[in-house]
Amino acid sequence: MPHPISLAQASEQIHHGELTSSELIERCLEQIRRHEPRLRAWVLVDEDGARRAAEQCDKEAAAGKFRGPLHGLPIGIKDIIDVRGWPTKAGSTLRENHVAEADAPVVAALRDAGAIVLGKTVTVQFACFDPSPSRNPWDTDAGPSHTPGGSSSGSAVAVAVGMCPGAIGTQTGGSLVRPSTYCGVATCKPTFGRVARDGVVPVSYHFDHVGPIARRVADLELMLGCLPRSRDFAPPGAAIATADAAPALSEPPRLGVLGGFFEDAADEPIRQLTAATVERLRDAGARIERIDTAIEFAGVLPMHRRIMSVEAAAYHRESFARRRETYGPMNAALLDEGLATSAVDYAAALAWLRDYRRRVVRLLDGVDALLVPSTHTTAPPTLATTGTSEFQSPWSCAGMPVVSIPCGLASDGMPGAVQIVGPYHAEPRLLAIAAWCEARIGFDNVPPGVSS
Repeated sequence: MPHPISLAQASEQIHHGELTSSELIERCLEQIRRHEPRLRAWVLVDEDGARRAAEQCDKEAAAGKFRGPLHGLPIGIKDIIDVRGWPTKAGSTLRENHVAEADAPVVAALRDAGAIVLGKTVTVQFACFDPSPSRNPWDTDAGPSHTPGGSSSGSAVAVAVGMCPGAIGTQTGGSLVRPSTYCGVATCKPTFGRVARDGVVPVSYHFDHVGPIARRVADLELMLGCLPRSRDFAPPGAAIATADAAPALSEPPRLGVLGGFFEDAADEPIRQLTAATVERLRDAGARIERIDTAIEFAGVLPMHRRIMSVEAAAYHRESFARRRETYGPMNAALLDEGLATSAVDYAAALAWLRDYRRRVVRLLDGVDALLVPSTHTTAPPTLATTGTSEFQSPWSCAGMPVVSIPCGLASDGMPGAVQIVGPYHAEPRLLAIAAWCEARIGFDNVPPGVSS
């Protein structure tokens, strides 16, 4: 099997007649047959439907007709997102008999752009905490089993080994960035409220985001540009950028590196990997500014959990009362917390959130973007946890857009990544900065056994 192709490369080759959609589908299905028994990234794979769709796309391409930038490209969809005629199980036996009556707007938009929905990818139960059956593709037979992260575990695993060139995931705390980091791929958590969330099983109204996972920043840009806008509000204090495209960088970016919490809470391998990345970018011409702040990032996680637990409990209250035994222990603990939280404490948490969002955006004064580690460790060597979100929840709470890109292998041989954080609604400019950084970092590794 050749090195997994990126989404942007595949799109270019299909549009130039150098690759057919049918050939790409067969590549992906071969990787699924090869790796799925061990990695367990998929809930459902529609082989026959994907082949039929690819044949139709090939006929249209041969006639010079292309539906859009994702014409003929297979995409995985996290199994909390509705796909017409398929179950949306959300990792729970409570939804075994659910069948979606319509595509979620994100799925409909991907189809309109020409994408082929290859299947549904595994998620942890209701996208919250209790580990999924997926396995980390960087594991070797000689070493321990590492978590692939959660809750978009299947989407990240599938992209990492070339089962599909792009996938859709979601993030409430760290569920796009963390699994992408642990599996060595890229992701974009858009500005809160940018992408439609209809047809998505909710966790938290104030924090849920939908976003793409792929191999390269150019892939993320391609997918994000096809996703539908949401009717949700922008975070308080947001300065909305209306441009849909940004020119290429005319000069190296100004990057603010946050000290304090993001250094102190990181373990030594992540500190070393991040420092080496910062120096590489500095040597390439980036203007690096260290930023020290009075914001107590260590206090974000408990406030994030308070709001999330209440809003998750509101959604699950009736089914949790009837079928508590079907919920995993970590989910049950979250819902118990939410049900036990007073209205006064929830209101206080929302007041904190409004103030936090106004304060954190000021960190961008004088710089183009912030740069922090994506996770505080590499993937933990256990399947009992999906990791923790203390390095991702500050940006889920803030609602600011984030691009996470792999930046190297740590001393334990597992991938690490950096988050590049930008102003509200400035995804085009942020993606351009991330692409500049990606090109200078030069990470092109794949999990063991993927390339030959």
